[in-house]
Parts: sequence; structure tokens; C-alpha cells
Amino acid sequence: MSKIRVLLAGESWITVSAHHKGFDHFAAGMYDNGQRHLAVALTSDPFIEYTHMPGHEVPESFPLTMEELKQWDVIIISDLGSNSLLLSNSVFLEGKREPNRLQLLKEWAAQGGALIMCGGYLSFAGFQASAKYFRTPIEEVLPVDIYPFDDRVETPEGATVEIVDPNHPVLKGITGPWPYFLGYQEALLKEGAHLIAQSQYGHPLIAVHNYGKGKSLVWMSDIGPHWCPLEFTQWEGYATFWKNAIHYVAGR
Repeated sequence: MSKIRVLLAGESWITVSAHHKGFDHFAAGMYDNGQRHLAVALTSDPFIEYTHMPGHEVPESFPLTMEELKQWDVIIISDLGSNSLLLSNSVFLEGKREPNRLQLLKEWAAQGGALIMCGGYLSFAGFQASAKYFRTPIEEVLPVDIYPFDDRVETPEGATVEIVDPNHPVLKGITGPWPYFLGYQEALLKEGAHLIAQSQYGHPLIAVHNYGKGKSLVWMSDIGPHWCPLEFTQWEGYATFWKNAIHYVAGR
């Protein structure tokens, strides 16, 4: 069997801080990313070829043609606002036209591509709705309808996972209770989509959907801290779920 080619777009950030020490002050910058736990999980599967494209590279490096998109079997968008896909330097700085990559992703999924969106402050609607995926072509592909407002559900008390369909292939080999989350995105399950797990508050956490010849999946929490704490990422079910999910949406 050929390897499943997986691209994760997003899950990186640059932090700039100001340090004031008495009369003197200085600024410091730091780059970091939140995909390490997922990378460990997916690269442990010999049938998965995993690539990470950090958020700051997306505007210039994410595929702009269907031919380029078809190099990938599964594309994961995680903690990456829609502007990063819509506004390349050519569009934003030079005022030139380019293909709408959200529309391309929709067409790619209809032709058999597998799209996954994971939660985060810049996923779905996002923090203060700044991710802005509602009313975009991607929304039509996903198993959920996205709110046009800040959709975060912060659960410092812990969000528990209630399994709705324990026999679904993405849960194969996972037994016992799941660790808690510290937050997730709220969205409405789309008519025709399949709910696999929800929070104790009745909000979808894992759902899948068929779109044309392709499939989509949502993981409504983060793939790492803070919403997805270390107790979750270090749990053996974390890696099992993600490998199952990739194989399922890829049809392998």
C-alpha cells in the first residue's frame, strides 16, 4: 500500500514580549509550534507520510492549483485563520488576482480529497471570530456549521468525552474513559453528518461527513496544550485515534 500523504497547515506562532527591568527595557521574540504531539503520533505509522507547513509559510507556500493539492491525500487545517489561505503577498501587497484556495480545497474534497479541521483560537470561527471560516467554501465541506461569532468553549473544570458511536472505525482499539479537555469549539452538527463523540454539554467533539467523493472530519478541540493537555496527548488513545482518523478519511 502506498503511503498516505498528510499535510498539516498551521499550528505555529511567533511570540514577541517586552521586558521592563527598572529603567531599562528590551524586546524578545520566540518561535514555537503546537504540532509535536501529532507529529509523533502520525510518524509512528509506517503508512503515513507527514509534513508540517507552519502558519507563516502558508500564504506563500500552500498549494495554489488543483494539481498541487492532489499531491496530498489528507490536508489538516489547525489554528490557522482563513486570511492566511486567502491573502498571499501577490494579493495583499501587489493587488494581483490569484485562485481562491478555500474554493480550491472545496473542489479538491469533492474530487476525493480528505479535509480535517482541528480546533484552536484561529480555527472555525475562532477568538473574536477572527478565524472567519463561516460562510466560506470550506464550511460546506465540514461536518459542522460554523458560528459567525466567537465559538470558543473554555472549560477549566474539564470537558469530558461522551462516545456516541463506539463502533466507528476512528475509535478502533481505544478502550476505557478518555482524558479531559480544557476547551473546544462549539458548532452545529450538519444534517447528514455523523457524530462520533460529544462533550458533556452536548456539543460535537468528533464528527465525519462525506462530501462528493471525499471525506471530512472535525476534531473540535486542540491537538496540544492548552485545550488538549499533556494527560491527553500522552495517553495511548491519542495516537491510536489520529492514525485511525487519517486512514479512515483517506479510505485506506
